[in-house]
Amino acid sequence: MTCPKTTFALFFGNRGMFPASLMAEARETLPKVLKKMGHDCIMLDADATRAGAVETPAEGQIYADFLAKNKGKFGGVILCLPNFGDENGATVALKNAGVPILIQAYPDEADKMAPELRRDSFCGKFSIMDVFWQNQIKYTALKPHTVGLESPRFAENIDYFDRLCRVVNGMQDIVLGAIGARTTAFKTVRFDELTLQRHGILVEALDLSEVFSRMNGICTCSDEYKAKKERLAGYTCWNGVPDEALDKITKVAVVLDQLIDEYSMDCLALRCWNEFQEQVGISPCVLLSELNDRGMPAACELDAGNAVAMRALQLASGESAACLDWNNNYGDDDDKCILFHCGPVAQNLMAGPGQITDHAILRNVVGEGRAFGCNVGRIAPHDFTFASCLTENGNLNTYIGQGEFTADPIADDFFGCAGVARIDKMQDVLLHVGLNGFRHHVSTTKGHVMAPLAEALSKYLGYCVSMPQVG
Repeated sequence: MTCPKTTFALFFGNRGMFPASLMAEARETLPKVLKKMGHDCIMLDADATRAGAVETPAEGQIYADFLAKNKGKFGGVILCLPNFGDENGATVALKNAGVPILIQAYPDEADKMAPELRRDSFCGKFSIMDVFWQNQIKYTALKPHTVGLESPRFAENIDYFDRLCRVVNGMQDIVLGAIGARTTAFKTVRFDELTLQRHGILVEALDLSEVFSRMNGICTCSDEYKAKKERLAGYTCWNGVPDEALDKITKVAVVLDQLIDEYSMDCLALRCWNEFQEQVGISPCVLLSELNDRGMPAACELDAGNAVAMRALQLASGESAACLDWNNNYGDDDDKCILFHCGPVAQNLMAGPGQITDHAILRNVVGEGRAFGCNVGRIAPHDFTFASCLTENGNLNTYIGQGEFTADPIADDFFGCAGVARIDKMQDVLLHVGLNGFRHHVSTTKGHVMAPLAEALSKYLGYCVSMPQVG
């Protein structure tokens, strides 16, 4: 899966007592540097203001009008300070930007400190941050305080800001599909739709009876059925799976795709037991795996909170996310545990092809052969970021951390898709989960993207974010 990089609007801050030639240099260099990193950008015409930059409130209004005219074409603003800049013009220009703002200040050079050469961006950055703070304009500032455009550290900052912007923009006005009622036995996945709505997340609630009814109308000779069956057949290993089970799983897959399209879902949570096993005779785990593999965050057991966390994690990393159980200790190692679920893990997160099996646990209840659909395997070693989310008293409470999946062995007879996770201060994390009402589920994605994800959710989106490894 791919995650498009953010298009940036470029802002250049000027202070009249400093050389305007610094603006021309920045206007030429910054777009080229960003292009090399894969980012498109837009900027005000050079002749729209003095030196193509913003200094006065009047020039700020020109820039604000430019942003309004181009609304929807950019996901973040890079406020570039080739010199000191002017906080008054910047405030007028960006108070209604509606997207994250990164403040970048050029460094001075030790041999260029004469009045006609010096920048003083080091100091000017503080002035803009101060007045933005006074005006409650949200902004992002990163280390180092000043950084050149050609520096590797600037490239790191842009990568951070890109991930932050993807989360902020991708978590607004989204649709979460809640397919099926909360599993009766799991009061652990209760959630409040109104809280989600107030954070820009619309819940479209559908009954499983609609899924089952639609299955009956799926024709095995239709193009969508044939295409889906071919996709599933090549997705994982089906050796030993009855044809009838594959047929039913394919029909459910077609129905889920229809619902996703009809309701414009951005993520979903599915009630995956026990009606699927008792009434249809299959388990839908592999379908959640396939959805996650192609970039549709899909949580099991109707865990809407973790569907939200998966969406945010995926936006931050550009990789698939997985909803897993905090499941087992790993010997007596305080910083290791086994994270697991029955089979909704994307193939691109697994160490090898999965194998579809009967559900080793639920078949004890529903009988042999009535729960095929688990995609069994192991999670590949990789660094990961984890998160989980719950609704409480109008807040979206989220914890975030990071760790790694190791190559440590798990017994061959361990059911489902699992991996050994090593997490610094894991015992603190587990206490935080248990003492603050969080779920037995946790979501993960590849890479260490904790910092931009946390800033995006807390500063720009208003989630209540905790980082138990940091605190």
